[in-house]
Amino acid sequence: MLIRQVRLRSGERVDVRVRDGLVEGIHADLHAAVDEDVIDASGHTVIPGLHDHHIHLAASAAAERSTRVGPAEVTGADQFADTMSTARTSDDGWVRAVGYHESVAGPLDRGVLDRIEPIRPVRVQHRTGAMWFMNSAGLRQVGMPEHPSGRLFRSDHAVSSRLTGFDELRDVSDRLCGYGVTGVTEATPDLTDSGLRVLDDAVGRGDIRQHVHVLGDPGSTAYRNLSFGPVKRIIDDDVDFVEFQGWVAQTHRQGLPVAVHCVTAFQLIVTVTVLQTVGSVPGDRVEHAAVVPDELMSSLADLGVVVVTQPIFIAERGDEYFADVPVQEQPHLWRLAAFKTAGVDVACSTDAPFGGLDPWACMRAARDRRTPSSGVLNRDEAVDDATALTMFLGAPDAPARPRTVSVGAPADLCLIAGTPEELHRDLTADRVSYTIIGGVVQPSPT
Repeated sequence: MLIRQVRLRSGERVDVRVRDGLVEGIHADLHAAVDEDVIDASGHTVIPGLHDHHIHLAASAAAERSTRVGPAEVTGADQFADTMSTARTSDDGWVRAVGYHESVAGPLDRGVLDRIEPIRPVRVQHRTGAMWFMNSAGLRQVGMPEHPSGRLFRSDHAVSSRLTGFDELRDVSDRLCGYGVTGVTEATPDLTDSGLRVLDDAVGRGDIRQHVHVLGDPGSTAYRNLSFGPVKRIIDDDVDFVEFQGWVAQTHRQGLPVAVHCVTAFQLIVTVTVLQTVGSVPGDRVEHAAVVPDELMSSLADLGVVVVTQPIFIAERGDEYFADVPVQEQPHLWRLAAFKTAGVDVACSTDAPFGGLDPWACMRAARDRRTPSSGVLNRDEAVDDATALTMFLGAPDAPARPRTVSVGAPADLCLIAGTPEELHRDLTADRVSYTIIGGVVQPSPT
C-alpha cells in the first residue's frame, strides 16, 4: 500500500509505503508498484496509531448495553427510580446500569433496589468500578441470596462471569477504530484463563481489531494474540502493608514489573514506600495517580516508574471535585505538568468505561483542564497540545516513549484530515480519516 502526499508531524510532505505490516519506505516521491493499493492523502497528516494505555474491554462492552445513571444523566431519587423501572432488559434477563454516584439518589442497597424493581434482577455499578449494587433477584441469580446489603465491594471474581459476557466487543473495537486507536492495554486485574481466552479468540477472529496488551502474567499458558506487561494490583486504603510488600517483592523476583492502582494519596504513599524498600524494576507503573502531593514527585522520578493517568475525569467530573475535594487538596488532582517538570515518565489513558472512550477528549482535558461547566481545574498542570497527543503515542511496553512514523516501524497509523497545526489545535476525532492496523485499512464505524 502506498500513502501518497501525506504530511508528517514535522510538516514534511512524503509518500509512505506499507508492506507486510511494516512501514517499508518514506520518501518525497515513491512510485506505485503494479497492483499496489494507493491512498491519496494530500491534505492529511500521518501519525502513529493511538494507544490507550489503560482500558477495560469487557466492562466497556457491558456498558454498551447498560443504562447510564450517572450525575450527567439522572438527577434525584425519583428520576433514578423511573429510569431503572423503565430500563430495558438485556438478553440474559438482567437490568444493568452503570456510572452511579451517591449524588444521584443517595446510598444504594438491596432494599432500595427491591422497592424500585422487585422482579427483574438488577445490577448497578458505581462509577468507580469498585462497587456493585444488586437487588434480591440479582443476588439470587449470582448465588448470594442471603447477602445482607447487596453492596458488593471488589467482588468481580464472585459475580462478573455470571453477569457479563465479552460480547459486543466488536462495537467497542469499531468505535476505537473511529478514534484512530490501534492498540489498547487491558487493565482489568487478575483476568482468569477463560477471560483471557475470550479476548485472545476475539482478537484472532477480528472482533477486536486493535493490538491488545494485558496488565498481567500469562503464567504457563500461551495466548497467540495477546501480549503481556506489568502485573496489576489494586490496593485500597486498608491495604495490608506487609502482605503488599511481599507481593511486590515476589513479583519482581519472578522477573515481572508491577502496575499499582493508586487513586488516593495514601495509596500512592504506600506504593512509593514499598518500591523504595524492595526496589523498583524497569516497567513498574502507577495507575491513575489521581492525587499526588508535591513531596512525592521526586520520589516517583527517582524510582523511575511510569505514571499512567486520566485527565479525562477533569472534563467529566471536575465540577464535583470543586464541590467535594477540600480546596487545599485540589492542586494535587490529576497532575501532568508537574510530572514533566520533575522528570516523571507519564502517559495517558481513558480508563473506559469509567471515563469516556474517546482519547481525543482526554487530550483536550490535558491541555485545557476544563470542567463540564467550563471552569478550569489546576491551570498550572496543563500541557501543550503536542504533549497531550504524545501521551497516547507510547508503545504498550513503553507508554511514555512516543512512537514515530519511521521505516521498519509497525504499520499502525492514523491519517488525520488537515495540517499538523490543525491536528494539534483541534485534537478531535472528527479529523480521523483512516485507521490502519498492521498495514490494513480498517473500515469506518457506521
